[in-house]
Amino acid sequence: MITIESGRCRNLEDSSSLEWLEADGLGGFAMGTVSGANTRRYHSLLTAANPANPSERIRLVSKLEEELIFAGNSYQLSTNFFGDISHPNGHQFIERFSLSPFPTWIFSIGELRLEKRLFMVSQRRATALCYRLLGPSRSRSKSVKLKIRPLFAFVGYHHLQREHSDFDVSFTVGERLVTLKHSDESLPDVAISHNAAAVHQTGYWYRNFFYPIEAERGFDAYEDLFQPFELEFDLRKPANIIISSGRPIEWSAFAGIERSELRRRLRLAKPAGEDTVLSQLFQSADQYLIKRGSGRSIIAGYPWFTDWGRDTMISLPGLLLFTSRVIQASDILYQYSKYLEQGLIPNRFPDWGTEPEYNTVDATLWFIEAVRALLEYSDKKQQLADYFFPIINEIIEHHIRGTLYNIRLDTDGLLIAGESDTQLTWMDAKSAGRSVTPRIGKPVEIQALWYNALRAASELADKIGKANLASKFKAMADLAYLSFNAVFWNAEKNCLFDVVNNGSRDDAIRPNQIFSISLNYPVLSPERWPQVMDCVEKELYTPLGLRTLSPADPNYCPRYIGGPDKRDSAYHQGTVWAWLIGHFFEAYEKTFPDSEKMQNLLNRSIAALTDHVTKEGCLGHVSEIFDAEERHTPRGAPAQAWSLAETIRLLHRKRV
Repeated sequence: MITIESGRCRNLEDSSSLEWLEADGLGGFAMGTVSGANTRRYHSLLTAANPANPSERIRLVSKLEEELIFAGNSYQLSTNFFGDISHPNGHQFIERFSLSPFPTWIFSIGELRLEKRLFMVSQRRATALCYRLLGPSRSRSKSVKLKIRPLFAFVGYHHLQREHSDFDVSFTVGERLVTLKHSDESLPDVAISHNAAAVHQTGYWYRNFFYPIEAERGFDAYEDLFQPFELEFDLRKPANIIISSGRPIEWSAFAGIERSELRRRLRLAKPAGEDTVLSQLFQSADQYLIKRGSGRSIIAGYPWFTDWGRDTMISLPGLLLFTSRVIQASDILYQYSKYLEQGLIPNRFPDWGTEPEYNTVDATLWFIEAVRALLEYSDKKQQLADYFFPIINEIIEHHIRGTLYNIRLDTDGLLIAGESDTQLTWMDAKSAGRSVTPRIGKPVEIQALWYNALRAASELADKIGKANLASKFKAMADLAYLSFNAVFWNAEKNCLFDVVNNGSRDDAIRPNQIFSISLNYPVLSPERWPQVMDCVEKELYTPLGLRTLSPADPNYCPRYIGGPDKRDSAYHQGTVWAWLIGHFFEAYEKTFPDSEKMQNLLNRSIAALTDHVTKEGCLGHVSEIFDAEERHTPRGAPAQAWSLAETIRLLHRKRV
């Protein structure tokens, strides 16, 4: 169990840096901090996704203001930032916060102890909360009241709300139900079911909430929120609230949906056995799995990412195969295969229903690797092979002929890609409209993925009786292998060039070269593996992931801070990426099997990532990136799918 004790809970800076996350499996989420203060524009109790497109999200209910009244005194349990001040300071009453099975707070005021817990309801756009007195406190419950004041945003989740005359929200009070409707019919209704003793109309604006993380990231950081009514509870019995968008859930269903949700999460954790950290990660993995239309997809990260093809394919083994969710993995690969366009799967599904974007050279190759991994785990190998082989064959044929973004097979059997105004690899940042790492030509990991895809396709063709295609793909793979080892070796630095293009070779030391060893079919000749791994370990390894550029490089950026352009210029220029750690150890174990040094490095990384998961950032999750220098401050999205997936792979490696 991940637990934060009173010392950290009552330290405002510390507890405001610790986040929690809940997701509904439909693209919506709830997110906040241990202190209760919203520090991002994305923090909310209900951010709901459009049923037709999970990339479209509306932040509906930002938070609840909570007031406890007993013995003639009032105690504010909420915490907020308003510029340089905090008010109220309810964090000072938090005795403990725990994450499992749901985000749960224990407030302690004298002899009174109040528990607050919340969870999102799977496959419903709804967040449920319960407040109840504990222990001896219950004997005094006749005199204890709780007032809840919901704060509404009704705004696209990338945006901030400000008080304005066009903001028109009406509400109706029914039996144990309050329903809110915005005058803009494109915005969803909100229903709050409850067992409150009374509902009081208010109608206030709370002005100038300050979100420090937005300010730190160079964005507007102030917001106004609307507070239309107050719920008053008598705590002689637990106070139940269910906030939903769409069909309301009756408050009396609370106990049933809580039991159902608890059973569901226990099932998710079961394959982890007695490993408590892995058990939490298995439950966290489920929060990235969403429905897209009639199929499924994976959210790349919270709070601001949607579902990206590259991230989905890289994350799929760790999130789903290692967690014994083979059917869901199959569903995702089926879903993405429907969007195939000229031999490419989408790079991402953008916000607000626009067409999928295909500007990627690696997502489709990772798709083939994900299919190969799925076949290892599934007991329906023949059925899957019959379905996916024609798709893989189509992908390869399009790459041979040439497809979008100048992606094509060169005469040496290697894959070339890129145009001046696009970034097709995972190092895709732009700063001031300029590609920071354009990597046009033949990036090293693309060749590793291409060779891996050809070898996988050859073996698959052989299994389903297509000998001619099996021979064709093997011959193509053999040529790629020879060409790769001839042109990518950097004898001066004893590692691999990062990009080769028209005779020029980029000798920047980057982590992309590890895929030449880590993938199921390594494209690098084995005698060079030790030199590559020694170089990567020396220049790029940190316990939390790999740096994206050697500190010796003049373009190296040690910290990921500042406004958008400054951060984008550092994104792949030294910043540590956690998702690379799994492939680093895959390659390291192949190179130095059972070595004491490998085990020491593995133990060091497991300890560092375990500390991160349980003690900082978004609890139970792994951050997208970290600063390149110690103390490796977590940055970027606080909950990232491929970071979590590769951490699961790392812990799984320790188990086996």
